[in-house]
Amino acid sequence: MNEILGEHTLRTAVFLLVRLVEAAGALVIFSGAAMGFVRFVWLALRTRQAGGFNAVRLDMGRFLALGLEFQLASDLLRTAVAPSFAEIGKLAAVAAIRTALNFFLRKEIQEERSEIERANEAKP
Repeated sequence: MNEILGEHTLRTAVFLLVRLVEAAGALVIFSGAAMGFVRFVWLALRTRQAGGFNAVRLDMGRFLALGLEFQLASDLLRTAVAPSFAEIGKLAAVAAIRTALNFFLRKEIQEERSEIERANEAKP
């Protein structure tokens, strides 16, 4: 019974969870980039107007923000089992960088959303 709940088993399980959450984050970012690229090409060929790209950027920003949240969650999981001070320091640095990226990304998304709403209101 001790072996089932042992530290080695727990570390192995957490390592697997970390990989799964990292993969989920990468998949979210990749699918957002792929869909953004397809929409960009479609709009570029269909309309050739720069204004249509704001909606694409807004959607891509949402995927990036969600993907960053998954990546931060994987970092938190990585330090869940008996972290050292070095691991905690690395987590703090990575969390600060990702939080700052997420903050500015959300700010960009809000600006894009406002621009799209203004453009929609200006249409007759």
